[in-house]
Amino acid sequence: MQTVLVAGGAGFIGSHLCKSLLDDNYKVICVDNLITGDEKNISPLFKNPNFQFIKQDVTTLSTFNFQLSTLNYIFHLASPASPNKKSPRSYINYPIETLLANSLGTYNLLEKARQFNSKFLYASSSEVYGDPAMSPQKEDYFGNVNPIGVRSVYDEGKRFGEAITFAYIRKYNLDARVIRIFNTYGPVMQADDGRVVSSFINQAIANKPITVYGKGSQTRSLCYVDDMIAGIKLTMFSMNTKGEVFNLGNPDERSILDIAKLIKKMTNSKSEIIFEDLPQDDPKARKPDISFAKEILGWEPKVATIDGLKKTIEYFKSI
Repeated sequence: MQTVLVAGGAGFIGSHLCKSLLDDNYKVICVDNLITGDEKNISPLFKNPNFQFIKQDVTTLSTFNFQLSTLNYIFHLASPASPNKKSPRSYINYPIETLLANSLGTYNLLEKARQFNSKFLYASSSEVYGDPAMSPQKEDYFGNVNPIGVRSVYDEGKRFGEAITFAYIRKYNLDARVIRIFNTYGPVMQADDGRVVSSFINQAIANKPITVYGKGSQTRSLCYVDDMIAGIKLTMFSMNTKGEVFNLGNPDERSILDIAKLIKKMTNSKSEIIFEDLPQDDPKARKPDISFAKEILGWEPKVATIDGLKKTIEYFKSI
């Protein structure tokens, strides 16, 4: 049985990945410091003898000795990810921790990959494109990022994570690859994570005002979590992905206002849609060009936005 380490495995995407890997008969070690992840996300996995949870910060991982003879794969998803400063889980509220998770944390995990000769995957973000001057965003686009803006702790942290991953590929011939995750949603999202879908759904089902920033004309492309997990696994386990970067997301681009109206309609909500000032450096467009993932991985999203939102609304209503 092969062994997989998932850093950030108690987070939204990470916990789905842990479950999926266990279903595929891997031994899974989940490492998470729980500052934005939640142990509740992985507690159903504790009864599985092939699952191990280690509460540990990836920035201090160099001091941790894994009692393993082999470690076949490392997925690095450890980082706060929400840009909404009103959320207690936002990277705006954990600026230093976010920078360190993507710099020192990435270094520590790359060193573990070197030690065990593991295949390595770094989960970057569409935020490396910043407020893009072109759309859709293709992997060879260098981006338009404010290096000292309030969002830079995440944007530049992810850009550094990509850079050090490729430095290890070039210097040590490490078998590593990078994914750029676009907006992802689905069950197990935290209600207070401040992201678009979770915020809108929870405001709508409570009949509270739905908060749209700016005029709501900025766009996002929403990918259901099951599709994202399939893309992440294909990137790691497919042939010919070493040294490559893949956009993973759904090209179904919609305005924030349209998303708010759709969720209001789907929840039969009486909520009023209200408008607040646009946050600094908020990207005006997000649409992935996934032609490279289609070509190399044979991957594209299968879950329609309406169907994914229906499942996510049912989840939030159930909790």
